[in-house]
Amino acid sequence: MFTAIHHVAIIASNYDVSRYFYTELLEFPVINEVYREERQSYKCDLKVGESQIELFSFPDPPKRPNSPEAAGLRHLCFGVKNIDETVKKLENRGIDCEDIRVDPYTGKRFTFFKDPDGLPLEVYEG
Repeated sequence: MFTAIHHVAIIASNYDVSRYFYTELLEFPVINEVYREERQSYKCDLKVGESQIELFSFPDPPKRPNSPEAAGLRHLCFGVKNIDETVKKLENRGIDCEDIRVDPYTGKRFTFFKDPDGLPLEVYEG
């Protein structure tokens, strides 16, 4: 029935800051970007492997509850080939990463960092 995750949508509190973060620091290529006048909103489609991130701006979006175990989407995870190289690259760009941990069930290494709005992002080696 389902074959893949097509996209994940993110609403940024500051579109320019988040666009820079995702396109320049994380190096996701822009597929398409439009300004929707009727909604006073940008929509930027970013390529992530075979999937996409839809980055939106809206006037005065509500704040997200700041609880790590709140109901809803917990985090967004990106697969990487070499976690050490990825973490080094992120940290060289001023992005703080947590210590690398090992998943006790898979033996794979992973860590977390945050986007400009505090959205938890994970990188997972393998």
